[in-house]
Amino acid sequence: MSYRVDNAVIMAAGTSSRFAPLSFEKPKALTEVKGEVLIERQIRQILDAGIKDVIIVTGYKKEQLEYLKQKFGVKLVENTEYLTRNNNSTINAVKDWLNNSYVCSSDNYFAEDPFEPVVDDSYYAAVYSDGPTQEWCLTEDADGYIDSVKIGGSDAWYMLGHTFWNEKFSRAFLQILEDTYELPETAGKLWEAIYMEHLDVLKMKMRRYPDGYIFEFDTLDELREFDNSYKDDTRSVIMKDIAGRLGCLEHLITCVSVYKNVDNTASGIYFDAAGRKYRYDYETAELEEC
Repeated sequence: MSYRVDNAVIMAAGTSSRFAPLSFEKPKALTEVKGEVLIERQIRQILDAGIKDVIIVTGYKKEQLEYLKQKFGVKLVENTEYLTRNNNSTINAVKDWLNNSYVCSSDNYFAEDPFEPVVDDSYYAAVYSDGPTQEWCLTEDADGYIDSVKIGGSDAWYMLGHTFWNEKFSRAFLQILEDTYELPETAGKLWEAIYMEHLDVLKMKMRRYPDGYIFEFDTLDELREFDNSYKDDTRSVIMKDIAGRLGCLEHLITCVSVYKNVDNTASGIYFDAAGRKYRYDYETAELEEC
């Protein structure tokens, strides 16, 4: 059975704290990669595939994404719970629109357009790890449906990129979400974690993609590997301030990692520069050697 796609949902509500310090200044979805803004490239690919109904779920720095309505004619839906819940709250925010729907992450870069107007079945995009990985690894049954999801593995296919939910999958997932939403343990779960707990009723296939087709950048260092223009120009006011105060070029600031407040909100970064370790506090702009 084939399904004509009703719409595409792009999740863009989260703070993307691992992408600090760039994510301190703007949503990760607005990062420019090889001359294109990530979310704009994805919207164009969806529209080019003949899917005209695109819904963006906003939250963190939502005002910076407002221009997308006029530029592309997309619908913006706010997730007001993005600071207190994981991305299951984004799915809850668009529950009235989910049917035969693509569900996408705003920070994916697709080398080629993966979208199509008619899809055979629900699926999660997957790429192959040649060797060990800490990603969410998949196996499938004889009919091609995912029958196990395990965090970490080796020489395995793992989740990366977009998904397609057919109407049956959408109805089943939303019912489970409704039944469990108010449970304290649900708040911190990715929607994928809820999915992997119900593989017996949430039937989804694995769609394999070749190496070099789907990219995701969790950190600034990963972005620099893909787009080397970021080595000496991170487009970040914070990075330029740090480089100026240390008297070094931006490419010497590496191994950036985030640290958080007690309420789990990002507060600043640790990084290496010229063989030394530093700490930068986003709230006070204090810079000190560790």
